[in-house]
Amino acid sequence: MNAQTEKLQLEGAAGAIEAARDRPAEGVAPVGTAVIAHPHPLFGGTMDNKVVQTLARAFVATGWTAVRFNFRGVGGTAGTHDEGRGEAEDYLRVVEQAAGSGPIAVAGFSFGAFVAINALQTLWPAREVRQIALVGPSVARVVPPPLPVESHLRTLVVHGEADDTVALSAVMDWARPQSLPVTVIPGGGHFFHGQLPLLKSLVTRHLLAGQ
Repeated sequence: MNAQTEKLQLEGAAGAIEAARDRPAEGVAPVGTAVIAHPHPLFGGTMDNKVVQTLARAFVATGWTAVRFNFRGVGGTAGTHDEGRGEAEDYLRVVEQAAGSGPIAVAGFSFGAFVAINALQTLWPAREVRQIALVGPSVARVVPPPLPVESHLRTLVVHGEADDTVALSAVMDWARPQSLPVTVIPGGGHFFHGQLPLLKSLVTRHLLAGQ
């Protein structure tokens, strides 16, 4: 993300996991560690995706250490795509190795949000999950479980009104039974072209409100 980005090599069930870590400004004690998952690897998703980097910048700007990682078969990460199952397991491994103690934040974009939701089911009772940020969550083809009710006040869900990859209606169908609010960006597409500053502002506002 910048010259200070630290490259990491972690270990997952399928082998090496390539990751990157960005820390808040020098002299700022980190609030905790945010782990951010990227969009679908079979459609070009990587940890360097612009939305993922926007999420990382928002976390770093509000005092979090941000960790991104490549899913199986992407970049320097070993293994092959596992339709979300192995990816959720690897998410937990990244948390364990790169956020060993203290508060964590769970975040993801698109398929990465789907993976983050599944990983949250294990993390919520075991760790202090202080923030959750789900952008353009992939909830249409395979519907993820609902979020823990107690997590709702710490959760931001952002979706584009004109998303043609994951329909807004599918996100509302997932959120409605939970009474989980969804922030809709008017005219926004799946990748929020031209609207990344607005996305960063929304995430930043949510993170600051939770501190």
